[in-house]
Amino acid sequence: MAASPIAVITGASSGIGAATARQLAAAGYRVVVTARRKDRIEALAAEITTAGHEATAYALDVTDRAAVDEFATAFRSLAVLVNNAGGALGADPVATGDPADWRQMYETNVIGTLNVTQALLPALTASGDGTVVILSSTAGLSAYEGGGGYVAAKHGEHVLAETLRLEIVGTPVRVIEVAPGMVKTEEFATTRFRGDTEKAAKVYAGVDAPLSADDVADTITWAVTRPSHVNIDLLVVRPRAQASNSKVHRTG
Repeated sequence: MAASPIAVITGASSGIGAATARQLAAAGYRVVVTARRKDRIEALAAEITTAGHEATAYALDVTDRAAVDEFATAFRSLAVLVNNAGGALGADPVATGDPADWRQMYETNVIGTLNVTQALLPALTASGDGTVVILSSTAGLSAYEGGGGYVAAKHGEHVLAETLRLEIVGTPVRVIEVAPGMVKTEEFATTRFRGDTEKAAKVYAGVDAPLSADDVADTITWAVTRPSHVNIDLLVVRPRAQASNSKVHRTG
């Protein structure tokens, strides 16, 4: 009996990352879930295992290159890498934005993705059929007021995906970018507003059914499980109520 293909998911302690781990495990992958919060990913791995699937937890900070390189030594062959770790901090205009926030967002979203992708690309190539998924954002495709630092970071991540695809064409590795619009998860907006739940709630106020983590995970799983010769270069997914980053239909 052949071993299950392995999928690594970064930022898997909550939200889209955790949902993606559950869905890829159900699709037949042995998932390796990584994040800084060891207790959260261990609980997730236990949940997935109890459900009859295969999962392993590995505590990892994607911005720590030495730790990422050490993590990568565990893999001779790897089927899927889902670069999900990232996030937003603040919603200040460019004129008053905190450079420390910009730097942290760049380090997590761009350098973190670069670190893990570089470290695991040899194993993805060795599999003969590898897939790199980069979870960017519609913020990586167009700007919006108050989003400067996050928009800049996600544009960087988007260009990383585009450039990598050009550079490795002809190798047995696909590069898929999934760019979600408004997604309501338990932590994204709350983290962005540093625990201010009132500000976080206003992001989704009056929006009929924003995307859920499961919606995005379903999109990622669909893209990953297409036939090997099919590459979903860029998939933008928004809720029906959102026409653009700045055009959202709200009721009430």
